[in-house]
Amino acid sequence: MVRDLLGEPDAQGRSPFYGAAAPTRMFSIGRVESAEGTVEFALALATAARRSAAAREAATRRRRAVLDRIAAEPVEVPRLSRGELAEEAVRHRNRRDRERAWDRPGHIPDPAVVATVDPATLTRWQVDYLRHRLTRYDALLDGLYGGAGRTEAAQLLRARLHDAIARAYPELAAECRRQLTGR
Repeated sequence: MVRDLLGEPDAQGRSPFYGAAAPTRMFSIGRVESAEGTVEFALALATAARRSAAAREAATRRRRAVLDRIAAEPVEVPRLSRGELAEEAVRHRNRRDRERAWDRPGHIPDPAVVATVDPATLTRWQVDYLRHRLTRYDALLDGLYGGAGRTEAAQLLRARLHDAIARAYPELAAECRRQLTGR
């Protein structure tokens, strides 16, 4: 609208916020007020409002579709024995700790063993393991990157996963609640 209604700027100057940015285009207030009083401005404003409303409606439809997809996604948490779950959780934690060393130059992996892990930490690792490894959690969220409703969908998915874990493993219910409220 600015280009169409005002044409070339009256002056150009440096961006007050970013020195390397393109020059700031400046227009006299009188020219702007005069352009705002034209029929062309009113028509352009109405067209922009219609486009904006259509874009909002489309975003709402995309958001609803994403949330419906997450709500319909089956969440199946397999039952493992306490010992097997503990071993898998520690193995998962150790694998993630080794991977962390690739991204953080100063990080030295510190492998854990079930026998030496305190119960609260083990419980946290078990919930993490179940959430990350035994569900399609990461794949579902990766598919939502940048999409409409992604944040809300991620919250809904986390809540559904933690609820399913808590139902399958009642001894992990308190940790599931802690993780959900701690986000």
